[in-house]
Amino acid sequence: MNVVKVPSYITVHLGNPDDTAANVRVPFIDYIKNVASSEIYPTWPESSLRANIYAQVTYALNRIFTEWYPSRGYNFDITSSTQYDQKYIHEREIFEPVSRIVDSLFNDYIVRQGFVQPLFAQYCNGTTSTCQGLSQWGTVDLAEEGLSPYEILQYYYGDDIDLVFNAPTSAALPSYPGLPLRLGSAGEDVRTIKRQLNRIGQNYPGLQPRLELSGFFDLPTEEAVKSFQSIFNLQVDGIVGKATWYKLKSIYNAVKGLAELDAEGLTEDELSREFSVVLRPGDEGPQVAQIQYYLSVLAYFDDALPLPGRSGVFDTNTEDTVRAFQAANGLAVDGIVGRDTWNAIVRAYDETRNSIAPEILGSADDIYPGKVLTSGQTGPEVELLQKYLIKAAGNVPEIPLITATGVYDAQTEEAIRAVQNLVGLEPSGVTGALTWDAVVSFANDG
Repeated sequence: MNVVKVPSYITVHLGNPDDTAANVRVPFIDYIKNVASSEIYPTWPESSLRANIYAQVTYALNRIFTEWYPSRGYNFDITSSTQYDQKYIHEREIFEPVSRIVDSLFNDYIVRQGFVQPLFAQYCNGTTSTCQGLSQWGTVDLAEEGLSPYEILQYYYGDDIDLVFNAPTSAALPSYPGLPLRLGSAGEDVRTIKRQLNRIGQNYPGLQPRLELSGFFDLPTEEAVKSFQSIFNLQVDGIVGKATWYKLKSIYNAVKGLAELDAEGLTEDELSREFSVVLRPGDEGPQVAQIQYYLSVLAYFDDALPLPGRSGVFDTNTEDTVRAFQAANGLAVDGIVGRDTWNAIVRAYDETRNSIAPEILGSADDIYPGKVLTSGQTGPEVELLQKYLIKAAGNVPEIPLITATGVYDAQTEEAIRAVQNLVGLEPSGVTGALTWDAVVSFANDG
């Protein structure tokens, strides 16, 4: 399975990183044609040309995959300077043999066997400069000896490389999820930062978190984020906003050596599942049910939104509600819940939940507070949950009776697991939107 996508476009800074120079946004395939035409000669043997272009594609993809420049505060993907990156001459003439080869392999790249990230395919011309990786002029000699492009790449990068063919292309979205992650957040992005914190802690003894790789932003995660922020001179608030997100990515890339030829490497299981939550008509499951819950609450307070239903299946009614929401909020009206639509729904839900006046609904307490509740948490949301759990236990014998302590303790977790088992949710002991809704339903049954 291809887990790395080739971007449709790449943003090139026309100079060294800190130079005052223009940025240009060009199709990725045109960028590679330009680099290849600027760095190698079209008269070289085809095996040499192909080996070089594989390296050029892979080098650029490594820069994009690691967000090498955005994670350092720059607003581009790569520079045109050979001191730092690849040679790019804006609007230069493209050689026909180069163009033909790039058309056939612009979405193929090199990886180490067993790993998923594009190799940091370091290379140099082999005459005026030498390096640890591929020698561009050296590939000519090897091609003339009869080596294939793959054999040439093995000669320079080792026998343990593979080629990934026909990787899918997509828009180059930034990895930052678009909403800050904090205590009560949930999802794959939370799992990503936990994985990164655990690995960074191996190199920074002052951090040393031992975080369970769940998708819940719990108290231990908040403490680990605060420690990270303190070590790296960020605002210590326990919230992963854009600055903390990219600092985490930068340090994680560094300790894993992802922008080095001898990188530690990433397996598929370690790869960030950024943007993996895309819900489409026909999908089903808890994530669909969660978005239906949010949309149902929004539709209750907004007559322009049709009710989506609560089946857990992305049916026609759900698609109609999504399209209506997208149209009302200036989003692309495609009926698909991608990252932008998901974030907009969450924002609208939070704004609606926080603006409900008690006299309108009697009480807004029945509505999920918008944050996941986990072990050790305290606060008014936990107190409310425990109030509902006590009422639910009076109506449903399978739910154990708890004592209201104001702390999300072991008793509360046990009662929540009982509720989750009753309604067919994963018995995690963690309270998200669907679990909250189930607790309130049981409490109000009496």
